[in-house]
Amino acid sequence: MELVLKTFELYIETAKTFLRYSQGFLKRHSIMKSLSQSVTNGLKDALTIRKKVKIAEYRVNYHKNQLRKMESLIASDNEHTFLRGQKLNQLR
Repeated sequence: MELVLKTFELYIETAKTFLRYSQGFLKRHSIMKSLSQSVTNGLKDALTIRKKVKIAEYRVNYHKNQLRKMESLIASDNEHTFLRGQKLNQLR
């Protein structure tokens, strides 16, 4: 009987220790605070997505234009037949 009581006391002490650690963890990492922050950040992202898409489209169009300019400069300075079609590069 004594052994059973000591075992139950040990289980109760272990449960109390676990609850104390859990309480300290929940104080440090507040679930409600993190939930409210994630919801707020999600709403900010959802409300500003159109602006972000416009900025991304602008960047893509800008880089496409830069690439087109570079390709035209390369094609105008290169004498290969597959780019200009008339003169052959005699050095090759």
